[in-house]
Amino acid sequence: MKLMTVVWTAGATAATAAAGGIATDPDSSWYRRLRKPDWQPPAIAFPVVWTALYADLAVSPAVAVDSQDAGETPGRETRRQEISAYKIALAANLVLNAKWSWLFWRARRPWLAAAECAVLAVSSADLVRRTYRLNRTAGVSLAPYALWCGFATVLSTAIARLNPGAGRR
Repeated sequence: MKLMTVVWTAGATAATAAAGGIATDPDSSWYRRLRKPDWQPPAIAFPVVWTALYADLAVSPAVAVDSQDAGETPGRETRRQEISAYKIALAANLVLNAKWSWLFWRARRPWLAAAECAVLAVSSADLVRRTYRLNRTAGVSLAPYALWCGFATVLSTAIARLNPGAGRR
């Protein structure tokens, strides 16, 4: 793994975490009034899980981008094209990741946030697929991120369903 690659992925991931963190306010009266499903994890789970996932997002893509596992094979994109497409997919995923917090916490639009989270989950699964294609170990390592984004979609949708009039208050 090259230093500049991990600096780029770690910096982009840290910016994503910071942008989402700025918008997040679990102590707001709006959020406290929302009905939540009984199966929602305890509040402490979210920073613990997201810290681990962001660490993974900082490293696994760097490993994949600098991996030599994905060689040139007939009928396959050139390595440069594949890496370029990968970086675009990663950047788009990170934007989607940060955007959820702004839609849910700041805009107070649970249904819109749930829909956006579904797009994030699809993007995350695609990112895992792309990562795996470049480096199998890095792809497997990134799989929990896609799984958590899928869970977040289900949770966001459940909160939106339980609070049909939860738009701006």
